[in-house]
Amino acid sequence: MSDRPRNGARVLGTRAYIVHVHFKDRRGSDRASERAPAARLEEAKGLAAAIRIEVVQATIAALDRPHPGTLLREGKLAEIGTEIEALKPDLVIVDGHLSPVQQQNLEKRWKTKVIDRTGLILEIFGARARTSEGGLQVELAALTYQRSRLVRSWTHLERQRGGFGFLGGPGESQIEADRRHIDTRLAGIRKQLSDVVRTRELHRAERRKVPYPIVALVGYTNAGKSTLFNRLTAAQVYAENLLFATLDPTMRRVELPSGQIVILSDTVGFISDLPHDLVAAFSATLEEVKQADLIVHVRDVAHPESAEQKADVARVLHDLGVGYEDGAAIIDAHNKIDLLDADARVAVANRAARESDTAMISAKSGEGCADLLAAIDRKLAAGRATCDVRVPIADGATLAWLYRHGHVIERRDDDDYAYVRVSLAPPDRDRLKQRTGSRVRVN
Repeated sequence: MSDRPRNGARVLGTRAYIVHVHFKDRRGSDRASERAPAARLEEAKGLAAAIRIEVVQATIAALDRPHPGTLLREGKLAEIGTEIEALKPDLVIVDGHLSPVQQQNLEKRWKTKVIDRTGLILEIFGARARTSEGGLQVELAALTYQRSRLVRSWTHLERQRGGFGFLGGPGESQIEADRRHIDTRLAGIRKQLSDVVRTRELHRAERRKVPYPIVALVGYTNAGKSTLFNRLTAAQVYAENLLFATLDPTMRRVELPSGQIVILSDTVGFISDLPHDLVAAFSATLEEVKQADLIVHVRDVAHPESAEQKADVARVLHDLGVGYEDGAAIIDAHNKIDLLDADARVAVANRAARESDTAMISAKSGEGCADLLAAIDRKLAAGRATCDVRVPIADGATLAWLYRHGHVIERRDDDDYAYVRVSLAPPDRDRLKQRTGSRVRVN
């Protein structure tokens, strides 16, 4: 199956007007609003571009506080309404959160389709999901979102063009969905996803028997995770300069400089203001991050808000219980150094030098990738502990495993057993016990 987005072409020709809502005194806003409004507006335009929406106009609406009925105040409503009337876009994207009532009132006022940031992200994810699991996870989040918006006159559950209908409008075939209809579907999806979780756990149990550490790539969307994944694994994962180019996790084997084999996992990108329902829906996918022995945080250091993006990712990781402050094994991969001029490159290098566990790389050119693999090797070895292992002489496979995955300090043999003192990482020690059971004694 192709890795290219299946439904990207379906919104070709859609013209959108984007409004980023910025609260000047931050009342009624969230942490994401602390970032520069212009950068947030550019990110919203990037989200639209991710599903080939043409942006005909983009503006920032600065507010002291939200209006309960329309979010925006009368002056800004009228100003935007005049531009909408002249430009005649197919929809308006409000880069912020809209209550169902606010969304309905804006549609009536501007006489056009209106979606908010959550609706747009869900639409992108609907277009990006390539596996049945990914589709189920997005549909769960989308239906939960829709359930609260049944007051809207343009709610559609029909998927005759793919996605979830957030970009649809009058004139399309409409299916009036009540809460009982949605709840029935949600119950079915949750049951299917619970089966997925059980299957994933079985797969993880099998992987633990095959003693390879898991290294998960995480990062802000469009930071270059999939490009790096392709560089390190020679895989052909879909990678393009689009937000959320990757949705479903992909895993491949990689050999480190020491000869140790690891499993590298490419995961969904994070983003500021990621809908809570979407994070919850993707818990099965994000479980791969929680189970990883090492996390590589891929950062776009050429982005003007690289530090803010790191903070956004750190918040999601912390919510998963695997954050920087949670003691997780994390390496920062400072990516896209090929886009920096000489002065900026020196500044990034100086910052990286003050931080532990960093590597400066260009996933596109390959520069620094060997250093990153060496850093992964060192990090995995850092937590090793010395243990004594007694292995039956006839168990050549386990002895070979010890030499491949540990550092053998001492060995002596008798007629029946090999007594091996070996340095092993804690995950490998656990894998050894699971692999051999009572046949091998580990002190």
